[in-house]
Amino acid sequence: MRTICFYFQVHQPFRLRRYRFFDIGNNHNYYDEFANRSIMQKVANKCYLPTNQLMYELIKEYGSRFRISYSISGTALDQFEMYTPEVIESFRRLVSTGCVELLSETYSHSLSSLRNKEEFVNQVKLHSKKIERIFGVKPTVFRNTELIYSDGIGEMANEMGYKAILTEGAKQILGWKSPNYLYCNAINPKLKVLLKNFRLSDDIAFRFSNKAWNEWPLTTEKYVGWLNAIDAKQEIVNLFMDYETFGEHQWTETGIFEFMRYLPQKVFSNTNFVFMTPSEIADHFDPVSAIHVPYPISWADEERDLTAWLGNELQDDAFNNLYSLTEKVKLMDDPDILRDWQYLQTSDHFYYQCTKWFSDGDVHKYFNPFGSPYEAFINYMNILSDFEIRLNHVFNPKTESPVIERKKVPVFKPSTIIQPGSELLMPENIQDPNKIIRKKIVKKKKVNKNSTKKVERKKNKEKK
Repeated sequence: MRTICFYFQVHQPFRLRRYRFFDIGNNHNYYDEFANRSIMQKVANKCYLPTNQLMYELIKEYGSRFRISYSISGTALDQFEMYTPEVIESFRRLVSTGCVELLSETYSHSLSSLRNKEEFVNQVKLHSKKIERIFGVKPTVFRNTELIYSDGIGEMANEMGYKAILTEGAKQILGWKSPNYLYCNAINPKLKVLLKNFRLSDDIAFRFSNKAWNEWPLTTEKYVGWLNAIDAKQEIVNLFMDYETFGEHQWTETGIFEFMRYLPQKVFSNTNFVFMTPSEIADHFDPVSAIHVPYPISWADEERDLTAWLGNELQDDAFNNLYSLTEKVKLMDDPDILRDWQYLQTSDHFYYQCTKWFSDGDVHKYFNPFGSPYEAFINYMNILSDFEIRLNHVFNPKTESPVIERKKVPVFKPSTIIQPGSELLMPENIQDPNKIIRKKIVKKKKVNKNSTKKVERKKNKEKK
């Protein structure tokens, strides 16, 4: 029997409010409460609740034959608790069936695995504890933020006790190989690696409603035909996608819910495929070989690399400034500061700063609440400046107006366009306007003195 593995990512960031230069040091509220609440309620009604109901009905209809898996970020769980507790209840009902597996990830859906191992491990532990507290299960499979993976990241996951990890079946790591097998980590073969079949996954997640696609409309018969066309020796088809595919990215009117409702029936009646969760695949299959991933990959964009989050000077500067505060944050026991530290690490904040305008430009614009990546960068850096003031104030509480050492504003290339009205910190090389005024006053006084001397000399000559 061959296997289909359905995995869904569930994530919502805490969106930042418009934070101006003059808010720095005066206002420590960074989040757009209205946007976070309204978006969560909207997505819950369009996607989470109806899709969870559909999955529950499929499990009730087919029993243990239909199995699925999820990773739910800590920031999404926090917002479920705050705004839509009924979503958590619907996920609890799914988990109680025994046919749903929950995976582990970083609590704030962060990029910490790329920068700080200690912070990365801490976030994964926080997330695992949250899953145990809410759902009563302990994850055994790891899924890093946006499927970011390398040999080193896999080794860290293995050290934390995970038996398998999910990532992208990117062409640059596979070459001639197929993603439809189980692989293992190149450093520690004990860790199993499941690779996403991006073509069949994206046919549902991205192309389903695209009328310009030569395969539109996508039907269950056509999709099952593609599954049957896969070489019989290839054992596993991993279908990984955002959960928001159902009802949010692909609206109800596209027929996405009907497609998902009838897909299991077609699979069972017309193929020799079964459904398994990632941990079941890790237990039942042996890896065909190690997969070497020396440099991090992800499931984002055409390149399947990190450039969606760390591909320009804006993103790199924001990322480096954020993690330069790690040592100070470690010494904190203030719950508000620790909460903000987690939420500011969410990868979405760096995604909004992406300046890729080619094949994936429309995708980045769709998910970006800011008018431009430059606006997103300025907003984030203003918040980060205030956050650093708060950290420094803890170490020097006697200071009435805590002042941070302002970091230089990044030097942008001439091609970089800063939007009108943007509020950047003043670069250090710009002269203080107060000094300029004082210089003018001094010059004026000198002129007045010289004029007085001339008048006196004139008078003396007349007297003589």
